[in-house]
Amino acid sequence: MPSLDALLETGTDVLAVVTNPDRPAGRGLRARPSPVKQRAERAGLCVYQPSRVGAPEAQDWLRRLTPDAAVVVAYGRILPQALLDVPPLGFVNVHFSSLPLYRGAAPVQRAIMDGASTTGVSIMVLTAGMDEGPILASRSAPITSDDTAATLGSRLATLGADLLVPTLERYAAGELVPTEQDHSRATYAPRLSNADARIDWSAPAAVVRDLIRGLNPDPVA
Repeated sequence: MPSLDALLETGTDVLAVVTNPDRPAGRGLRARPSPVKQRAERAGLCVYQPSRVGAPEAQDWLRRLTPDAAVVVAYGRILPQALLDVPPLGFVNVHFSSLPLYRGAAPVQRAIMDGASTTGVSIMVLTAGMDEGPILASRSAPITSDDTAATLGSRLATLGADLLVPTLERYAAGELVPTEQDHSRATYAPRLSNADARIDWSAPAAVVRDLIRGLNPDPVA
């Protein structure tokens, strides 16, 4: 949500917000809108929640909108090339790692679990490959010994939002040329599983501590 806030606060012409369908939550399992949807509705923006982002109707909807660029932050779905080709400037993604390190769904958690001391945010142009697109801008950030996935994720979200707006402006003005990643250095941060959350008590104490921090608040070690 910090990225949406930054775009709105700086006067960027946000045409619409796309987010996942409302999901059941709480004891009553009632459909609950995401914080992004709630923020968009407060701002009076059009909200679109496709069940299948690759469906032809989703592509048609985006074409009718005629955006210059689309911004993606933690959407959690693979976007088809036909969709990526719609905006002239493409889809600009805020990814929470220093690419090409930690490509994938869980870069914040995996960096902490690995005991890394630094990470960062990368503003990239999406391609069909998973987080393989060229970089527009990046900024590093330390990982403190007390960080959890929650605290680090919050800090990176703010850092990414601060970097997004000036990067978009320079990219649209032709002042930024996307830079190809060094694919030979790529590492991956796959989605977390139940197996990842199991503590091995024979592991060194630092490894156990990093696992607990990386899986806090979800799914919890």
